[in-house]
Amino acid sequence: MQTQDKLSDKQLSDEQSREVAEMIREEIARRRISRQALAEQAKLSLSTLEKALGGRRPFTLATTVRLEQALGVSLRKSTATPAPAGSSDVAPDGLGSYSHRAVTWIEGVYLTLRPSFGDRDAIFAYRTEIAWEPKVSSLVFREGERTDAAYEHTGEVAVPHQSGFIYLVINKHGQHRVITVSRPTVTGAMYGIISTLRAGAGSQLMPVAAPIAYVPINNVKEPALGRIMPDHANHALYLSHLRRTVEESFALLLSV
Repeated sequence: MQTQDKLSDKQLSDEQSREVAEMIREEIARRRISRQALAEQAKLSLSTLEKALGGRRPFTLATTVRLEQALGVSLRKSTATPAPAGSSDVAPDGLGSYSHRAVTWIEGVYLTLRPSFGDRDAIFAYRTEIAWEPKVSSLVFREGERTDAAYEHTGEVAVPHQSGFIYLVINKHGQHRVITVSRPTVTGAMYGIISTLRAGAGSQLMPVAAPIAYVPINNVKEPALGRIMPDHANHALYLSHLRRTVEESFALLLSV
């Protein structure tokens, strides 16, 4: 009995936990169920589920098994392939062949700002972490604390020398979301464009592009997350960052 308890308490690795969290978010979005409903089906507390999905604690084997039973799918789909020997500090050519040492200045936690797709007067604010992942030999980004948590993403960061821009890319089963931003300014902020799909009525999706800003979270005295309305104390500051994207020619949005 003691051995079984130890097995149940076994924690998944950070990479396995991120993989499980991403699959759960996809299942929640696809089935259009709430986190509360899933927690109840899996006989877990909502707090436990939220912390694991938010990366604040790793998934345990017992928790993962309960979620698999509730969803009827396997959440432990693969084991990451380690980077080839001798190249663990250099990203693949498809991401720009950069070394870890050459991109440490990009790593950090950013306040991410873009227009709200559902309310033209609101600004959507959430948290993004960019960090080096040794197991894939590249920078990766992880979104968190979004009000639409089912759509939180984890993806690759490309830093090609030729263009001088940084690309945050999601590729899930051939479906892409691409964010193109400038190199950091003297304050560490990055500005550019997000190209993604907007959720519409029912299962309908629509391509959408919008300005986006990544501001080092320590640069903002009291960062507020979520849907920031015009009457919010941070709205003017956030709007100034988004307007800077176009007004200072970090990106160009064309209309016809």
